[in-house]
Amino acid sequence: MIGVGSAARALSAAEFRAALADGLARLDLASRRVLVVVPDGTRTAPVALLFATLGELLRPHVAALDYLVALGTHPPLADPALARLLGVPVDGGRAGASRILNHRWDDDRALASLGTIGVAEVARLSGGRLALEVPVRLNRLVGGGGGREGYDHLLVFGPVFPHEVAGFSGGNKYFVPGVAAPELINVTHWLGALLTSREIIGVADTPVRGLIDRAAALLPTPRTCIAAVMHGTALHGLFVGTMEEAWREAAALSAELDIVRLERPFARVLSVVPEMYEDLWTAAKGMYKVEPVVADGGEVVIYAPHVTEVSAVHGRTIDTIGYHVRDYFLDDWERFARYPWGVLAHSTHLRGAGTYEGGVERPRIRVTLATGIPRERCEHLGLGYLDPATVDPERWAGREDDGVLLVRRAGEVLYRLGPASHDGRNG
Repeated sequence: MIGVGSAARALSAAEFRAALADGLARLDLASRRVLVVVPDGTRTAPVALLFATLGELLRPHVAALDYLVALGTHPPLADPALARLLGVPVDGGRAGASRILNHRWDDDRALASLGTIGVAEVARLSGGRLALEVPVRLNRLVGGGGGREGYDHLLVFGPVFPHEVAGFSGGNKYFVPGVAAPELINVTHWLGALLTSREIIGVADTPVRGLIDRAAALLPTPRTCIAAVMHGTALHGLFVGTMEEAWREAAALSAELDIVRLERPFARVLSVVPEMYEDLWTAAKGMYKVEPVVADGGEVVIYAPHVTEVSAVHGRTIDTIGYHVRDYFLDDWERFARYPWGVLAHSTHLRGAGTYEGGVERPRIRVTLATGIPRERCEHLGLGYLDPATVDPERWAGREDDGVLLVRRAGEVLYRLGPASHDGRNG
């Protein structure tokens, strides 16, 4: 495993290139067809720098160098969005000699079956929380092996941050849910919801990660992880190696950089959400990352005036079920089990911890939207509303002694209570 990283300083473009070149030199990629799996624009990562550097290092030597955007269930990216992601013109899904492809989770023709994970193994991996057979279907481009239409090697590039479903993002998560079929996405996300985001976010070894790694192990194509560690928009680490080892080193550095420890909880938190989160489905990260430091009975305000939609893909379902604590769904599981479990997971992650007893729902904290989503829809969904025009983030600054916390550029840094620990290594 090749790695370079520092919590104290950002890496230069030259250091990025040197580490990447060293890692790639250990792979036999000459005359191979190579597919690079990358994140979309909802993750902070130097994808454009990667694209340029791989073009320099690999393009003269490989038979193909194509890219697949690991969208999960996010909408596909049109050429202009792909161009912004890669930093080069994209026309008709091509950038120079490279094909630039979107994952299509909702198109059976884009998926290939790799096998199943049996009931007993799912029960073991989930700690007894789930007992069902899980089919493993991934994008056929990653699962088809070599040959004329397939690929000989997969390079998986992406940032590693604390994550509400898997503990930390990155690594094999770019396969599951990144390029997975809906049933696999739903099972892994619902397992995370059963565990609750508050308990697993920022922990490396989680049952969800175990299930993700088990599914990815069915892939027949050799693969290499290129794991980036960001702090804000600065690159602090790059690790190249096996999917598990490179990811784990990156998670350890991310735990140093991207987990902020606070001594006491806050009554109100204003999460200022950046514009890379275009709907509430993604802007909800402004809740996930601060929930652990909100006092019982407190409030998270998600400030995102640019957000006008709940979800371009799942909005209709969310309008039907609303936002609720986990036990609200479990209490009437026969009714809710027919909905996509990944959407149920999003619902309860955003609503946060709480109880549901005797027909009464008691969320631990309040969640209020200061967005472009109208008051009526917020109330219908079970969320609070605050007119974003009345919110000046600067008036929230410097008020920690009053129990008020301002989080700028919310969504990637996790806030927790207590002293530093070894979250990124072993939880």
